Amino acid sequence: MSTLTGKQVADAGLDGWTFLLGALHTRIRTPDFAAGLALVAAVGAEAERVDHHPDLDLRYTHVDVRLWSHDAGGVTGRDLRLARTISALAADAGLSVSYAGLSRLELALDSPEYAAVLPFWQAVLAGERPSGPADDEVRDPAGALPTVWFQSSGRDEPRQRWHPDVWVDPAEVRPRMEAALAAGGTLVSDAEAPHFWVLADPDGNRVCLCTWQGRD
Repeated sequence: MSTLTGKQVADAGLDGWTFLLGALHTRIRTPDFAAGLALVAAVGAEAERVDHHPDLDLRYTHVDVRLWSHDAGGVTGRDLRLARTISALAADAGLSVSYAGLSRLELALDSPEYAAVLPFWQAVLAGERPSGPADDEVRDPAGALPTVWFQSSGRDEPRQRWHPDVWVDPAEVRPRMEAALAAGGTLVSDAEAPHFWVLADPDGNRVCLCTWQGRD
């Protein structure tokens, strides 16, 4: 089963869903906990019926949904189908799906020799190191903690060793950037946009706003 690129997901026209870090995401706001619980039960029943199970995060005011095909390692056609079904279940309950405010966080550690420090972070985080192209990452097996990835860098001082990567829908970049600049931040670089933008706070600490655009 082939996985879909961010552009293919965008072209599928899934209203209210966004593609972040290799998965489909949406947030369904609910009037109370009971409404969220009922929606989770409905989604769960459908997931059992089609034997494809999303990650569900039930909170008092919303339900977050994450969809990807574990066996394929990315988003596939069955994720698109289940996303449309979940949107319909939400609509039947008088609710709606939206990616507004949704983001995913990764932490990057700049290191001239990351292979020497990666095992330490894998140990303290009780993480796992994927095989293949992502072998420069440490992931939480339960998916509760942000992924930590390791970026080769020079040894010049001073330098920022840790920086966050905040993944958002492309439509969320401009308002977040404007808010950050209004709060005293600066735009360090947009040379890699729309792949990512580099911002810095008033102290010079950097963060990247990332999207699926410009990636395979």
